Amino acid sequence: MRHQADGVLTVSDTLSDYFAKAGYPRERILPIHYGYDAKLFQPAEPAGGAENGKSCVVVMHGSFDQHHLGAIAAIALAYVSEKRPGVRFKFVGQQTPALTKFRKKVEAAVPQLQIDCTGFVPYAEIARHLANATVGIVPYEESTGTHCAFVAKIVEYLGAGLPVVSTPLNSARRYFGNEPAVRFSEFNGESFGRQILSWLDEPLERRRSLCRAASQRVQVELDWGTISKKAIDFVEQIQQQQRRA
Repeated sequence: MRHQADGVLTVSDTLSDYFAKAGYPRERILPIHYGYDAKLFQPAEPAGGAENGKSCVVVMHGSFDQHHLGAIAAIALAYVSEKRPGVRFKFVGQQTPALTKFRKKVEAAVPQLQIDCTGFVPYAEIARHLANATVGIVPYEESTGTHCAFVAKIVEYLGAGLPVVSTPLNSARRYFGNEPAVRFSEFNGESFGRQILSWLDEPLERRRSLCRAASQRVQVELDWGTISKKAIDFVEQIQQQQRRA
């Protein structure tokens, strides 16, 4: 509003609401969400991991900032490890101070916890690290920022054919609330852990079926090509309105 922007593109419906509540005209705001490269993230065969709980891998990838790895994640990992001692946890991404601190904390509390950290992985290679996983997780702590985020992890997990457990982030629930391959916990670690276990207990064929369907849906709706077209159409619409004015 200060700079008289002609239009606003946002990453989520929740963020759009904040702009509108601040007085910006709703008709000049478009949420385009956050997509992915659908060519890179494809379901692996066989998808969904092994039926034996001891072969299960729970994966998280991303930038590993402070809000990604808090008490919810720590309690959830301990809970799952207690119930399923053979489950491994894999963190795909840069070894940030937040990740290092988190790993030391959970390993000290639960010595039998099995954690693998890959270090930095180029975007084009992330899907390869997701291929042998069973469940993808988004254990974000609650804040205004995380509620506004349209989490790329969820999109990429689904694209790669993985079921997802996420905390109930507002933007994610609004978009994926009816997606059977995404299960939302409460904002606490035990609830998050129970949702992870619910996927590990899900029959393999049903898990595969749900995840294949979800992968196809995000490919249609959230590939970068689709999102780019939506953004370009909006910009051209704004230009046309200016010319008419």
